[in-house]
Amino acid sequence: MHLPRLRIILRLRLIAALLCAGVVLLGVLRGGPLAADPGDVDAASRGVVRVVIIGEEGGEPVPVSHGTGFAVSATRIVTNAHVVAEAVQDDTLRIGIVPSEGAGGAFARVVAVSPRNDLALLEIASGSLRLPPLALAGGDSGNLGEVSAVGYPMNVDLAQGLDMSDIFRAQPPVKSRGFLSGERPSRQFDTILHTAPIARGNSGGPLLDPCGRVIGVNSFSADAQGGDGEFYFAVSLRELLPFLRSNKVEPVVNALPCRSIDELNAEERQRLEAEQSKARAALEQRSESLREVRETARLTAQMEVLEARENRMALALIALLACIGAGYAAFVWRSDEARATHVRIAGALSAAGLAVALLLWFTRPGLAEIEDRVAAAVEKAGGGEGKPAAPGTASDAAEGALICTLVPERSRVTTARTDDVAFEWSADGCVNGRTQYGLGQGGEWSRVFAAEDDAALAVNTYDPATRTLRTDRYLLGQEALAAARAARAAYTPPACGVSDAARTLGEQQSTLIAGLPERPNERLVYSCTAKGAGK
Repeated sequence: MHLPRLRIILRLRLIAALLCAGVVLLGVLRGGPLAADPGDVDAASRGVVRVVIIGEEGGEPVPVSHGTGFAVSATRIVTNAHVVAEAVQDDTLRIGIVPSEGAGGAFARVVAVSPRNDLALLEIASGSLRLPPLALAGGDSGNLGEVSAVGYPMNVDLAQGLDMSDIFRAQPPVKSRGFLSGERPSRQFDTILHTAPIARGNSGGPLLDPCGRVIGVNSFSADAQGGDGEFYFAVSLRELLPFLRSNKVEPVVNALPCRSIDELNAEERQRLEAEQSKARAALEQRSESLREVRETARLTAQMEVLEARENRMALALIALLACIGAGYAAFVWRSDEARATHVRIAGALSAAGLAVALLLWFTRPGLAEIEDRVAAAVEKAGGGEGKPAAPGTASDAAEGALICTLVPERSRVTTARTDDVAFEWSADGCVNGRTQYGLGQGGEWSRVFAAEDDAALAVNTYDPATRTLRTDRYLLGQEALAAARAARAAYTPPACGVSDAARTLGEQQSTLIAGLPERPNERLVYSCTAKGAGK
């Protein structure tokens, strides 16, 4: 008797599976990112918090309810209006912020509430808690790609057997995946429809694109009955951005394409191969041109040198004959006293003829001059070995004051700033007159940065030959970041101008670089030009 209903359910599941497969296929055909990068979702999760509504019982704080929020600045947090509605209406309740890692929590105050679109803005009111803000996606979110929901669903807490006190303890948020199903307005505000599962407690958490950028604020779900598919709704950025800006919050917004590091690496290999192929073709063309120059020069030199040799030898022969003739006359007239003057003149002419003959003979062009003339012609044509390199090539070392500008098509950016960089390079690896770069075994100039005010570890690499500056950023968790900072603090980089400073620093930071993840979360590639030069 239940067979028809079972068939309907099986058909619905089959249709759902086909729809999912179609979404995946569409993403492949369109070339868009299908799978969220776990490293990016983990990086974004660092700024996701549990928002706890706290009451009091017997003089002790007790959780009344909780939801999720995420940082849009170091001290400001977005969540849903319905998450904090009780605290807004009851001044005996407080709002607690529990981060995803570390030991410190904090209380927060409500800055603004907008029930119309279910948004609320909180500010950390006390303590030293500072959070890494999430970036908001600035591009089109309606490409049917994969999305991730991050938050603290209550059913997971119950399944793990957590009691109420555990809510005050830092725990990593739960991540779920699904697909974007489109954007459609609800009765009151603009929402995003998706299939990444959320539950009670997820409210106010971020909906992320494959690069870990926020595309919505999870708010509610559609009722699923029987074999109906489950769909979930997030407040769209069309609602969130005006809400934040009206409350004087300018979030990090990233409109660059979402691309993977693997994709960038593959394109970089293709670019290098194309450049090498182009260089080989240019070299072959140049070699062919030089061969033509060499052959023409050799033929011309042979004709000129042989002609010059023949002319000199002919003149030497004439001078020698004159020498012999004058000598013979002097010999014949030697006994005739009346011709004594003629004898002396003939003798002088004979000696002069011999000298000229010898001079012409020994100064005739040698056959080696043919090769000298060929070499000179090739050198003039630009093919001589050891010719000084043109400005901007490797031997130029790109020294001096530079301005480095981001190359978006070679970069992957989620939260980092992309401003131009002032970069003054010296051939010994000193940057801006004060920061020494290390020289690695592969001849690569690099410097590790682990600033306390940056929730990331960065490795800068500079290639003087191409004037390319690259920054790889690793958005590590608190423990990993603390370990990296400790490794960085374990050595003191040599100052600029110290003997063998580049090699020393290269050795010092090699172990730290080797211990970093295989792929960075962000890669910023800059092209540098001389300061003041036209772009």
